[in-house]
Amino acid sequence: MSASTSVALRARGPLAALDADTRRALVDRASTTEATVRTRTAAIIEQVRTRGDAALRDFARDFDHVTLTALEVPRAEWDAALATLDSGLRQSLERAARNIATVHAAFRPTETVCSPEPGITVGRRADPLQRVGIYAPGGRAAYPSSLLMGAIPARVAGVHEVIVCSPPGPGGRPSAVVLAAAALAGVDRVFALGGAGAIAAMALGTATVPRVDRIMGPGNAYVAEAKLQLVSAVAIDAPAGPSELLVLADDSADADAIAREMMAQAEHDPDAAVVTVLAGDDVGVAALADAVVAALDAQLATAPRADVVRTSLAARGGIVTAPTLAEGIAFASEWAAEHLLLVVRDDVRDETLAALRSAGTIFVGASSSVAYGDYMTGANHVLPTAGAGRSYSGLSTLDFVRWTTWQEVTPDAAARLADDVGRFADAEGLPAHAAAARAWRIAEGTR
Repeated sequence: MSASTSVALRARGPLAALDADTRRALVDRASTTEATVRTRTAAIIEQVRTRGDAALRDFARDFDHVTLTALEVPRAEWDAALATLDSGLRQSLERAARNIATVHAAFRPTETVCSPEPGITVGRRADPLQRVGIYAPGGRAAYPSSLLMGAIPARVAGVHEVIVCSPPGPGGRPSAVVLAAAALAGVDRVFALGGAGAIAAMALGTATVPRVDRIMGPGNAYVAEAKLQLVSAVAIDAPAGPSELLVLADDSADADAIAREMMAQAEHDPDAAVVTVLAGDDVGVAALADAVVAALDAQLATAPRADVVRTSLAARGGIVTAPTLAEGIAFASEWAAEHLLLVVRDDVRDETLAALRSAGTIFVGASSSVAYGDYMTGANHVLPTAGAGRSYSGLSTLDFVRWTTWQEVTPDAAARLADDVGRFADAEGLPAHAAAARAWRIAEGTR
């Protein structure tokens, strides 16, 4: 980096030349929860377990600085919030809701039936969960988009009851825009509850808050820790961490566009992780890397959240180069981004897209800004972070169902299976299994 460059990056230069510590700092993004967060979260969960609603009211007083006369927000208040919402914002929320419903309906799971042998039928069907809980953050900022991303797929999947918890503001109610989104999404109940207490209430149930089968939605460190501590009591979406982006581009990409996307993700959080990998001829990508840094400098000069962006880029940001797309793809698979923006020439786009297997979601082309996916394309923005994309997928209707497998064996098929099943059971020392199977061969032989 030249002396005139003001933006600091955790990594800069050829990917192959990164030292082990720097590469590890980029790739290993799993956040280590502070001991105090773990301890306080455990104490909050235990209070909810033993004291129920009384503990929730105390938490509202202590953490949110409000006195709650009731934990539940009446439906009339959501409807009023929607009715009085700015018309332009309401139109945007309605458009997003339609797109989310359309996309998730297209990806709805279907029943499958097969017959491996004559007389054997095995089926698998998706049964909607009975009740799910959506957490909608509301501390430093309100996120109606997260509520829509959780509640609408649940409705599309056929979940019987959808409840929402969102922290109370100064008036003892969640943000008006969150309440409006709840009305728009058609949820069943809304509670003015936030933090680890809200997660515990939904996971364990209280006199007022019903116990749910699964909890979805982002939150702060205490929310994330509560989900992890309660995972034996309730299913969760996925372990979640700060926002992240990996841009994979060749030297056809526009530096200003790359810088805009890096800025957009870095402004989320000082702990956000943003890395650009530029693949191609050494001279070409080195020049592009310099241009991206210059563009970041120019955009930071007027960015309202410049301090957050600078902190993020210095701790977990990078602009690195690779001689080939294959090397860039390999790093992308290792990094396993929440969001991956692919900006390459058209003639290699499809094969590169097919080779990328570990991202939460992939945005194809410079005009496919990650911001569109955050709000409006209909794809879900609840995505795996910190490398979890190697094994987890983004939220979808699949997360709101459980699979029931059923099987049927006709008497003729049972007789044909009897000897093989009996031999398995004998080998495993289970004589009653063997007898249950062989009884059908005997029964068929006497017909």
